Amino acid sequence: MCGRFNITSLPGLQDLMNYLGIDSPLPEPRVNIAPTEDILLLRATGGDMARWWLVPSWASEVTTKYSMFNARAESLTSSPAFRGPFRRQRGVVPMSSFIEWRMENGHKQPWLITNAEQCIAVAALWDVWEGADTPLLSCTLVTTEAAADFRPWHARMPVMLTREECRRWLDNEQTIDASDTLLAPILKFDLELYPVSRAVGNSSRKDPALLEPTGQFVELRGES
Repeated sequence: MCGRFNITSLPGLQDLMNYLGIDSPLPEPRVNIAPTEDILLLRATGGDMARWWLVPSWASEVTTKYSMFNARAESLTSSPAFRGPFRRQRGVVPMSSFIEWRMENGHKQPWLITNAEQCIAVAALWDVWEGADTPLLSCTLVTTEAAADFRPWHARMPVMLTREECRRWLDNEQTIDASDTLLAPILKFDLELYPVSRAVGNSSRKDPALLEPTGQFVELRGES
């Protein structure tokens, strides 16, 4: 599950966009981004702002009745909402860090997760809903089972892509099988984690101070 993320460091994002050949304005730094907010979505055609909560093209209305901000990798080929986008409408959502919660001393403690570049590229799916005067571009983040070392924080984790995997994922002319190692529950690079204020649970709070460490740092080593 991934329900909060941040864009606080832009150099890594610029490097990623340069690598992918995407010429698009950089977003403003943002903290505690939550589902239904507009986020930067990288596609083969460039970068666009998209609603973080997928609205399938065939939906009768825009609703949050069903949890569509994450898509389980295991259901990409079976879910009516995801199987079409998985074939031909794949994108990447860049983030400097994301937040996961785990139980500690009887309460849920949020932890910030980032990498050395402070730029994590997460696999996404997108669709366009045309049930109103203005077409709505929306997206969902793909998640997989947690890698073994990540399980103390959550049972699932975003599908975090290497740069080469970003190129493959964005190439919608290329078929990607649901069993592809790209979607596997492994850590592909090192991660750094540290606890932050429980106030990040309030999505209306956007103060950068929310992301300051409140405890010790933990490092998880990637498998590659």
